[in-house]
Amino acid sequence: MSFESLGLSEPLLKTIAEQNYTQPYPIQEAAIPAILKGNDVLGIAKTGSGKTASFVLPILELFQNKPAAANRHISALILVPTRELAVQVGVVFQTFGERLPRKVKTMAVYGGVSINPQMIGLQGVEILVATPGRLLDLLSYKALNISQTQILVLDEADKMLNLGFAEEMKDIFFLLPKNRQSILFSATLGDEIDQINKTQLKDPVRIEIEEEEQHIDQIKQTAYFVDPDRRGPLLRYLIKTQEMQQVLVFVSATRTADNLVEKLNKNGIQAMAMHSKKSQGARTEALNKFKSGKLTVLVATDLVARGIDIQFLPYVINFELPRSPKDYVHRIGRTGRAEASGQAISLICPEDVHHFKIIQKKMGKQVEMFESYDLELMGY
Repeated sequence: MSFESLGLSEPLLKTIAEQNYTQPYPIQEAAIPAILKGNDVLGIAKTGSGKTASFVLPILELFQNKPAAANRHISALILVPTRELAVQVGVVFQTFGERLPRKVKTMAVYGGVSINPQMIGLQGVEILVATPGRLLDLLSYKALNISQTQILVLDEADKMLNLGFAEEMKDIFFLLPKNRQSILFSATLGDEIDQINKTQLKDPVRIEIEEEEQHIDQIKQTAYFVDPDRRGPLLRYLIKTQEMQQVLVFVSATRTADNLVEKLNKNGIQAMAMHSKKSQGARTEALNKFKSGKLTVLVATDLVARGIDIQFLPYVINFELPRSPKDYVHRIGRTGRAEASGQAISLICPEDVHHFKIIQKKMGKQVEMFESYDLELMGY
């Protein structure tokens, strides 16, 4: 199936081609026509399956035939769990909307930055990408109105619930009109997601994309046994000897992230940290540099990992293991996305061995293990 067959107009198709999208992913094949028809959609798909474009493209297409709403009345609302994802989705809207005859103003709003510029910037906005908390802040200041919103998208709804946004989401649902088109995307379908489906969606088109096993199989996983005091030198050894140009390193704590970045930079490896204690400006700068290839290493904690979406990321390294097997799969899933191959490397200290065995058992996949004790790490 081609993008031409999905009902999108020529200006959008030209931009799609310019962005090197050759053919739609399964979630896009199913969701785009359903959204264009005005149906509610329930999409169960893993991160990295191409779902952002699956709602951005049809929403932009629909807006070509919609009159502009009154100022500060939001016509399409996209709720997301994190600041990074808000920025990312906002950029996708702006990129695909660039060639359209009717210009549609899009804006991303999120916490962690001053609210005043956002309140001013909402002039003329028709499509708003927002985190739940900041949206409610703006509503409390009467900076916008969602009483006539025509389209609601809940992106990564399971993550929003996991981050404790359930009450905020209920408050937002109460303020939205009953008669609207609702689109819900989630990586999983639990009881809470099912409840939102039943109460907020009307006879939705259900789309379920099972890609996790295939996705993991595309990732070459390896691990190295290492003593704790040799873990830093081993990381630098791997980056330098394998000539890694773009590597995402995961740690468990913000202090570890900052210390690791300091050591990497001292050893001639460009690195920046991205975690919850960094300002939004610092996080955005680090992510932009990393995505553009100007930064070799991005060191991140799990809290901000969901917003890191890079289509062709070649390497992920677990400097420290996550707490759960699910988080491990999510981490390594930053590479090998959307049919691209990738490598995931884990550094396993003696106290990690048992936990790593559990991760492999839950994942249903054996990871190739290497000894590092015979590696000469002096000078790294």
